[in-house]
Amino acid sequence: MEKPELLCPAGSFEALQAALAGGADAVYLGAPRFNARMRAQNFDDETLKRSLALCHEKGVRVHVTLNTLLTDRQLPEALSLAASLWEMGADALIVADLGLAKLIHEQIPELPLHASTQASGHNARAAELFQKIGFSRMVCAREMSREDLKELCEKSPLPIEMFIHGAICACHSGQCLMSSMIGGRSGNRGECAQPCRLPYNGRYALSFKDLCLAGHMREILSLGVASLKVEGRMKSPQYVYAVSSVYRRLLDEGRDATPGEILRLQNAFSRSGFTDGYFTGQITNAMLGVRREEDKDKTRAAQTALRDVSPVREPIEVHREKIVPVMPPLPAGRGTSGERWQFQTPEQIPPAWKEKSCYLPLERHIPGVGGVVMPAVIFPREEQKVLARLRRARREGATDLLITNPGQLFLVKDEGFTLHGDWRLNVTNSFAPLVYEGVEDFIVSPELNGAQIRDLALPKAVLVYGRVPLMLLEKRVGEKSLRDRRGASFPVLREGKRDVLVNSVPIYMLDKKAELKKMGAHALHFLFTTERAGEVRDIENAYHRAAPPKGAVRRIK
Repeated sequence: MEKPELLCPAGSFEALQAALAGGADAVYLGAPRFNARMRAQNFDDETLKRSLALCHEKGVRVHVTLNTLLTDRQLPEALSLAASLWEMGADALIVADLGLAKLIHEQIPELPLHASTQASGHNARAAELFQKIGFSRMVCAREMSREDLKELCEKSPLPIEMFIHGAICACHSGQCLMSSMIGGRSGNRGECAQPCRLPYNGRYALSFKDLCLAGHMREILSLGVASLKVEGRMKSPQYVYAVSSVYRRLLDEGRDATPGEILRLQNAFSRSGFTDGYFTGQITNAMLGVRREEDKDKTRAAQTALRDVSPVREPIEVHREKIVPVMPPLPAGRGTSGERWQFQTPEQIPPAWKEKSCYLPLERHIPGVGGVVMPAVIFPREEQKVLARLRRARREGATDLLITNPGQLFLVKDEGFTLHGDWRLNVTNSFAPLVYEGVEDFIVSPELNGAQIRDLALPKAVLVYGRVPLMLLEKRVGEKSLRDRRGASFPVLREGKRDVLVNSVPIYMLDKKAELKKMGAHALHFLFTTERAGEVRDIENAYHRAAPPKGAVRRIK
């Protein structure tokens, strides 16, 4: 069996040198713009050219991150940057925005594209869609168990890259809006303020220990994964070297780590130790941890000289021609108008509302309700159960389906529903919807402002009322709400076997119909999470009266 690639982080040129010394087969790094670690040192053009030359001389591939969401006005610059990276010699681009990926593949088809974990791929159906767009690899969700990873690798049409070490988020990647909604720093645009590392209800309920799968290497090698990825573009060269060199030895010797090697990794960096909870399925509070002073002391004491342990490889020769990409014209917008009403539970729906366009989560659908909301995560072992429940909803009279993940398009396209795109698809530009053939319209990302929504040439629905889901949590919180240090309370809702953390205040645009018209909204979407049926009627009345809000709310500016 061919050994998987060892892919290591480089947040600076010094960290890149450490990764090379530690034995990385490939490194990933960020250009100055459009990468998910904008607060890392990153690489300007000259340093990038020097890095590419050094890596290729040593036979090491370089993957460059362009893994943020983009607006229509940013796409031309991002496409031009992709062309420059191709010309410089980048071996692959790691991309999250499906609209950008489509454009790159059409304009620079020879450039390999890897679907970032921010693209929320966690099943073979997502890999099928990504392959159709032009991706040649999928970075899968960190929340996957070994059983789901095995099935994914067996069924995926694309090679799979998985994380084996480093920081992990409480929220599924690509589905976190918390930093953006409460602090104005978007994790989807590389500026996450890490609110998950702060205390809630007097404890660190969302702060996870770092991932470490060094003790499972033999099992991982049997899965058929193409690339093993180490997180850490914000971490030191010493960390990069320590982690790279340990995993290099484990890969070459085909074995699990010893206790001493685990200790070396822990001393390099940890948050109260490590976790393998997602991989093993032991999703408990033992996964939680913070960076303690004693952890920092161990890291300071573990500083050592870098000794080159990299294998000898043949140099990589790169000869590229200059490409001048051309942005195609924006697609034409279309779509149906009206209001859509989404509920968390059937009990919230007023008795006389069955004729309205109402939606319920799939697991809570009842006969007579025409709209269904798909679960945001469907791991491989869950797929058949979801399909059976979906077909039951169709027999019960459901006609419209809100898809919430790229992997759902190929799953549901032949089930007889009219398809709509949820905000969880992260549509922020006019080209992303083009990859979803047959989807009627899209709820635009709640991160967009009014001008960005107006720019979108697509059939767009706008969320005009409701508490935006901030985090999708594989590990359940176990409490009904989380209160931060400022006193803001964030309700925790159940979504299947997962928790969803929603914002402390709702979006409220009921009194802004003129502004919504300027944005070009085809449909208005209302989201009810904690409201009771009587409060739902009050919101409808406020909408018809264009009444101003009574308390604290969030506005689309």
